[in-house]
Amino acid sequence: MKKKFLSIIFFLNILFLTNSSISSESNIYKKIDLFGEVLEKINDEYVDEINQSESMDSAINGLLQSLDPYSGYMSPEIFNEMQTETSGEFGGLGIEVGMESGVVKVISPIDDTPASKAGIKAGDYIVKIEDTQVQGKSLSEAVDLMRGPVGSSIELTVKRRGEKKALIFNIVREIIEIQSVKSDLLEGNIGYIRLTSFNENSSEQIKDKIKSLEKNQNVNSYILDLRNNPGGLLSQAIKISDFFLDNGEIVSTKSRKVSENRKWFAKKGDLTNGKTLLVLINYGSASASEIVAGALKDHKRAIIVGENSYGKGSVQSIIPLKNKGAIRLTIAKYYLPSGKSISEVGVSPDIEIDEEGKEFRIKSETDNQLNYAIKLLNG
Repeated sequence: MKKKFLSIIFFLNILFLTNSSISSESNIYKKIDLFGEVLEKINDEYVDEINQSESMDSAINGLLQSLDPYSGYMSPEIFNEMQTETSGEFGGLGIEVGMESGVVKVISPIDDTPASKAGIKAGDYIVKIEDTQVQGKSLSEAVDLMRGPVGSSIELTVKRRGEKKALIFNIVREIIEIQSVKSDLLEGNIGYIRLTSFNENSSEQIKDKIKSLEKNQNVNSYILDLRNNPGGLLSQAIKISDFFLDNGEIVSTKSRKVSENRKWFAKKGDLTNGKTLLVLINYGSASASEIVAGALKDHKRAIIVGENSYGKGSVQSIIPLKNKGAIRLTIAKYYLPSGKSISEVGVSPDIEIDEEGKEFRIKSETDNQLNYAIKLLNG
């Protein structure tokens, strides 16, 4: 009797799950029908004639951006342009952007580009491009508005934290050439390495810079400057972190797919032989920058100085589509050795030093963060 009773319960559970699955599928089809009906009403009755193809692109993009700020749709034209831009030289303003609350948010300006020289800062919100309001536009539409011939100018209206009035910038588009690694010898004894993005050759360039600086017997400490570095390749973040570590976990990723759940560990061999290391970060330090800063902080290998980082702790995959376009989809999240997620939290500095003054420029006389770091290292 007991076995029969259990069999009935098991059968009812299967029946409930099957009915639930059928009901869920039915609701999806109803929503698809509803979407078709809405599109038809817009096409028939909206005050202006619409381009249905563009409307569908916006709908697809809206779906992806409802997941998170980093997922999105790329039309065939935009996907092709993106592939061209990854070659390292392209025309534009020199800013890494994302979408937040319906407006374009600057993740970081790239060093020595028109945007950086004009004074655009990480965390700025671009609310107007020329005479067009950004609110309601998709990220790809906003990026399209910012594109233009090299040598032409563009007016951006920006909202900035702490500023009551909107700021207006007139910027001339240029060819953007990305040089990801720069180095210098500061005060005769500090090896300074600035990394502006994590490109395919960044780790090899940094290794060469460290080897060159290590030849100078006076070098007793290092500054790794990751400010306004929007990230890039995960593989490069792992290699660069490993340069300063002898062992231990660097980063892990967690996903719905078991195959995407991975951990990376440091190999023995600190290229700087354990010399004092200080890492500079700010609100424009994102993604791969946060992995490096977070790993070095968790292992107590470096002192982190500056401002809280951006908080982009997710992995995006570019997935091509049949129409020659693509989607950028978040497939996993990064976790630091401590087990903490970077997403929407970022990496907090050990010593918080905010940028001072409107004339602040990285690695110049107005760079109070770098000046503080130098004084700290030299006691």
